[in-house]
This record gives sequence, structure tokens and C-alpha cells, in this order.
Amino acid sequence: MLDYIFSVNFIFAVIRMGTPLLFVGMAAVIGAKANILCIAYEGMMLFAALGGVIGSAYSQNIFVGMITGILAGSIIATIFAYFVLYLNTKPLLTGLALNTFGTGGTVYIMYLLTGMKLDTSSLASLQFPTVHIPIIKDIPFIGPMLSGHNFLSYLAFVVVIAVWYFIFKTKMGLRIRAVGEDPDAAASVGINVKKTKFIAMIISGVIASLGGLFMSMGYMPYFTNAMTAGRGFIGIAAQNLGRGNPIFTMIYTLVFGGAMAIGNTAQSFRLPSQFASMTPYLVTLIGLVVIGSRNKKLKTKKQNIK
Repeated sequence: MLDYIFSVNFIFAVIRMGTPLLFVGMAAVIGAKANILCIAYEGMMLFAALGGVIGSAYSQNIFVGMITGILAGSIIATIFAYFVLYLNTKPLLTGLALNTFGTGGTVYIMYLLTGMKLDTSSLASLQFPTVHIPIIKDIPFIGPMLSGHNFLSYLAFVVVIAVWYFIFKTKMGLRIRAVGEDPDAAASVGINVKKTKFIAMIISGVIASLGGLFMSMGYMPYFTNAMTAGRGFIGIAAQNLGRGNPIFTMIYTLVFGGAMAIGNTAQSFRLPSQFASMTPYLVTLIGLVVIGSRNKKLKTKKQNIK
């Protein structure tokens, strides 16, 4: 196991496993900056994953599949934003409802189109290409580690930089942070709080949808029932551990990706398959304990200051 962890294959697997978590983590960062409690990323990813497969299968165009998937995931984000911001529903309950809808709704749509409830392998859907980086691919050790990944894996790291720039260097990013930190103060200077949060949620939905697209058009060549397997929640945990900072969140998503890679490899050592399924969530629980302990210390420190 140690030989594997210190190998090129492990780093390659970490990037691959961490790609959907990166997208969800960045989506959660934007939602958190707008002070929106959203747990509906699972639903967004599932609809995006199925939408991408359907769009690419019927059009035989990868770009059409990408747009279809993003639109499908963004619809879920729009529904969440409308219900929470304009109908004043509970964010937690709304998120749970949309995640449940994502799990059941995608299976129903898949059954209507293919007659199958397990996967869409009967559809001739497309996959995003593997990218071999010139020059880098020929460098020993580094080449096999960094080159040969799916297109969306490279896009995920570009999104990290884009989200950082958007939040801290743009006017809209400043507005999102303002309504998240103090909505009353933001409203007093003419910022439309609900509109700004709505926009933030839509952007968050678009980014989360890319994670769903990777699951069905990169990680696997088709859509399967509940294929996100809790990755939306793991992305939220990474955002919390990273305190809403895109760079720190990226680091934690890769840590969780490493846990997934170790879990999958553990099966080759004749460990139960349940161990592979358990590993990333065990690491998530440990992370949540760290968050709780850290928040408790900060709260105690503030009370002592007072």
C-alpha cells in the first residue's frame, strides 16, 4: 500500500478521483460566500450527468452534450434558488427534496428513454477526450502523473483559479461577498440582495454541473443510478474545511480524492469492497470533527476576549 501511495499511479488517481470534488467544492465556495445553505449539489450533478449523456447521444456532438448537461443541472439550481430566496422555504429541506428528486427523477427519465433502470449503456453517448500535454508527457515521472487526464480534469483546475479571481477581483464577486457577510449593509448601498444571491446560486449550479458531466462523460462512459454517491456532500465538507477559500478547498478535495483512490486500491489487497466505499466518508467525518473542534476553540477564544 505504501508503495502505491508513493507512486505515479496514485497521484494520477488522486487527480482523477478529485475532479468531481473540485467542481462541487468550487460551487460550494460561491454558495457559501453568498451565505446560502445549499446541499442540493447531488441533485444538480445527477441531472447534469444524465443530461450530458442524453444530449451527446442524440446529437452525437460533445459540445451539445455539455450544454445540455449544464442546463439540466442549472435548472435544479434555479429551482433551489427560487424556492429558498423568493418562497422562503427552508434551505435544508429544499436541498434534501431536490437530492431525492435527482435520485428518483433521473432513473425515471432513464427508464423512459432506454427501458433500463440501472444505466444508459444502450445509448451511444460520447466522452470528453483524454488530453496529452505536449513536452510534459515525455518528461519521466512528471509526464505520466500530469498528462493523459480527461479534459474536464484540467478544466477543474482552471475553474479553481477562475473562482478565486471571480470572488476576490470582480465587482460581482464583491457584491456576493457583501450580501453574504451583511445583507442589510449591502442593501443600504443599493445592492439587490435576492438578485445577487440568485445569480450566485446559478453560477454555483453551472460549476457543480461540470462535476456531474465528468461522472458520466469522463469517469465513466455512461450514466448509472445514483452515480454521484455522496460526492456533493464531500465537496461541501471540503469547502468547510477550506473556510471558503478556493485554494484551500482545492487541497482538501484532493485529500478526499486520495482517500477514494486508497479505498479503491484496498480491494486489490483482498479487503472487503465495503472498505473502499467507506474510506472517503470516514475521512469526511474526521474532517467534520476537525471543523467542529476548530469552531469550538474560536468560540471559546471570542468568549474569553469578551
